[in-house]
Amino acid sequence: MYVYIPTTQLKPAPIIVAIHYCTGTAQKYFQGSNYASLADTHGFIVIYPNSPSSGGCWDVASTASLTHDKGGDSQTIVNMVDYAVKNYGGDADKVYATGSSSGAMMTNVLAGAYPDVFKAGSVYSGVPDGCFYVAGATAGMATPGWSNSCANGQNIKTAQAWGDLVRSYYPGYNGTYPKIQIFHGTADNTLDYPNLAEQLKEWSNVFGITFTKNVTNNPQSGYTQMVYGNGSQLVGYSAQGVGHTVPIHETMDLAWFGIA
Repeated sequence: MYVYIPTTQLKPAPIIVAIHYCTGTAQKYFQGSNYASLADTHGFIVIYPNSPSSGGCWDVASTASLTHDKGGDSQTIVNMVDYAVKNYGGDADKVYATGSSSGAMMTNVLAGAYPDVFKAGSVYSGVPDGCFYVAGATAGMATPGWSNSCANGQNIKTAQAWGDLVRSYYPGYNGTYPKIQIFHGTADNTLDYPNLAEQLKEWSNVFGITFTKNVTNNPQSGYTQMVYGNGSQLVGYSAQGVGHTVPIHETMDLAWFGIA
């Protein structure tokens, strides 16, 4: 657990969990993003988890990590949030997750398994929650529970089936789920482009909303915003010609989280 405490901190302070990609580290994600400098402006805390696996990937495949309070990397990250609330003045009611690639996958996992902890997520080039599931996946593998079919965009399910998967990870939960925005590039050859549609199907079912409209060249040229419902719970961004991964849009994340 690595934490960035801003120069001027809100009391209590919102918490953003910024989750690195495979082969990455907490330090690399700190250096490759602008969350820390924005924290100094807006007063929030940033947690940078560091994956325990040898290849830097997160466990988004095991039953433990996918399921509420069953352990795995997801519960470890939730423990970091609890620690920041108790020891650094974090606001338990304003906790958000974001990440790229494997970190994007973990953001979806956290939203599914710990909707009582996180209020919103921003996903950069990931896959649906549960897509990499492998029974008995071994923690510590270089790529824990890697699924070629999922990575290649071949795990196609109905919206209902995806939604049922998410709901199964926290049995009995009747509260709200975190709002989600999802970025994906059309030229992604690592976690292929069909994963965007599958993620949007998944969360649209969880929220009980349907596709409303596309907005072209939003937030920039070549990007298309995909709005579901009234756009307050779920939006997607298709980035034309962009590979793996979509560049981080930090100011959009802060707006989505309601921090700035």
